[in-house]
Amino acid sequence: MGRLEVIYGCMFAGKTTELLRRLADARAAGRSAAAVKPRGDCRSGRSRLATHTGATLEAFDAADASQIPDAAEVIGVDEAHFFGAALTPVCRALVARGRRVIVAGVHLDHRGRPFEPFPELLPMADEALHLFAPCARCGRPAIHSHRKGPAPPGNRIVVGGAELYEPLCPGCFAPAPA
Repeated sequence: MGRLEVIYGCMFAGKTTELLRRLADARAAGRSAAAVKPRGDCRSGRSRLATHTGATLEAFDAADASQIPDAAEVIGVDEAHFFGAALTPVCRALVARGRRVIVAGVHLDHRGRPFEPFPELLPMADEALHLFAPCARCGRPAIHSHRKGPAPPGNRIVVGGAELYEPLCPGCFAPAPA
């Protein structure tokens, strides 16, 4: 039987860094490991994961969750929230086939509402790691990814980095109007 590990938190909390570390550890232990990213995340270019600190790793670009390959013993999926609820059955199937699946992503949208697939993945995870960034306003542990400016109505996912988002703690966060 496989294993599901979930790394979650707000933007700038180090989720991709932890994912890269776990994939490197798996390779160092002699296991085959593959990284997957959503094609819609174009911040670091095509076919690679990148951290906000500049570390990179070659990755498979998947247009949707059904395209995630079953080609390695360890499969790391970054930016899981881009795949939405469709990622859950894919993870379940990979784990059933004996794969170690490591999923990383933002668990709350810019309004503080849960992002799929995390409400379904967290209860079935063998391990869950909640990471925090320092709040951009007060320094306390942040759980929210605050969108700094207006966004197109109805868009929960707007690709961007520090120019569009900042980590905020629950005390400094005020949800954006719907």
